[in-house]
Amino acid sequence: MLELFAQPESWIAIATLSALEIVLGIDNLVFIAIVTGRLPVEKQPSARKIGLLVALGTRILLLFTLSWILGLTRPLAHFAFFGREVEITGQSLILLGGGLFLIWKSTTEIYHKTELKDEEVHLRQTTASFGAVIANIAVMDMIFSLDSVITAVGMVDEIVLMVVAIVLAMIVMIVFADPVSNFVEAHPSIKILALAFLLMIGVLLTVEALHVAVPKGYVYFAMAFSLLVELVQMRYEKNLANKRARRTTAAESEG
Repeated sequence: MLELFAQPESWIAIATLSALEIVLGIDNLVFIAIVTGRLPVEKQPSARKIGLLVALGTRILLLFTLSWILGLTRPLAHFAFFGREVEITGQSLILLGGGLFLIWKSTTEIYHKTELKDEEVHLRQTTASFGAVIANIAVMDMIFSLDSVITAVGMVDEIVLMVVAIVLAMIVMIVFADPVSNFVEAHPSIKILALAFLLMIGVLLTVEALHVAVPKGYVYFAMAFSLLVELVQMRYEKNLANKRARRTTAAESEG
């Protein structure tokens, strides 16, 4: 074990896998921000941390079931889809289920937000929803991390390196979970944008289940560009509000 960590190649592998997990975990943080927003404010931080710790356990469990993970890529059946043959695998079924769930979840949340039904939903919340939120985070994390775990299996031979990389990535996610969630909740326009991201990711998972290749780089670039535009708009609105406040104060002082 000591010899393994004494090799520079091991640390390069850990750094690469950790970076991969962090980048691919951005959509997971967005999902966590949305689902925990339905809980009372005092319970949200603990729900995020417990949910991510449970998710860490499921990721490590996936790593220790390598034969099952690799078996998910074996074809179970075939069918024709728009003139092309599509293979059905265990992985595609999981991605399809997760994609459809995200489409449903994000569409429902957008409806609640735009129709101002958030207060009605909060009033109907019960303490049992805390467990449901934890379960949602754990299950969706497994779906989000499925591709990265399969990639990790192909990149690194030593399972201990995979575990270290996933633990480091999850620590980063736990640290940033609260700031990301608080920022999303504090800015309604950002929350709508985050829900749109989840909707797009749901569509991406669905088409991936049908083996339609969509470069994820384009998707992440579109998300980053949209977020940048929204941040610029927020900056403009803040400056405009401050300018109007100064004019109002000046007019009152002159009066």
